[in-house]
Amino acid sequence: MSDTAELLELSKEAQDLLFRDARTVGAFADEPVTEEQIRAIHDLVKYGPTSLNTQPLRVTLLRSPESRERLVRHMAESNQDKTRNAPLVAILAYDPDFHEKGEEVFPGRGEMIKGMFADPVGRESAARLNAALQVAYFLIGIRAAGLAAGPMTGFDAQAVDREFFADGTQKSLVAVNIGTPAEGQPPFGRLPRYDYTDVVTEL
Repeated sequence: MSDTAELLELSKEAQDLLFRDARTVGAFADEPVTEEQIRAIHDLVKYGPTSLNTQPLRVTLLRSPESRERLVRHMAESNQDKTRNAPLVAILAYDPDFHEKGEEVFPGRGEMIKGMFADPVGRESAARLNAALQVAYFLIGIRAAGLAAGPMTGFDAQAVDREFFADGTQKSLVAVNIGTPAEGQPPFGRLPRYDYTDVVTEL
């Protein structure tokens, strides 16, 4: 472990839980993921920053086999079995009309937010970017709950949107399998990561 870990406020155990020891897995133990766990995850990650606190992320939980199959038939073959067998699956999508939430979500700023995001092209871009930030927070929140996440983009997003969001109120970004890793998961070593000097430039 790098000595830089000692420079962080978060304990080494928490750092390991969220990052160093956490892994993406494809198979899960036969243990349920409860609504209470998802609520606890949401109550933590909802504080992650987004532009002007726009919060465009929307989460659809698929727990029943019937709802799961509605997603599976639009997925890449390599993702189908793992999604069928995961304890819980979430479709993470964004609300393209997040700016219409008004005073309920943006107290004192509802009309300002509507005006700032009146342009549909800019609004769509902002919704995708900020929801993507929230997706990352959600994945870290799953790890914080002691669970593993298997995020996937290998699906027909337009078909998934027609299947689940035919009214156009949401657009899918990522599907995530959630649960306790099965024994022996993940079955391979950690893939390499870029070093500091590969990614950081100081001017």
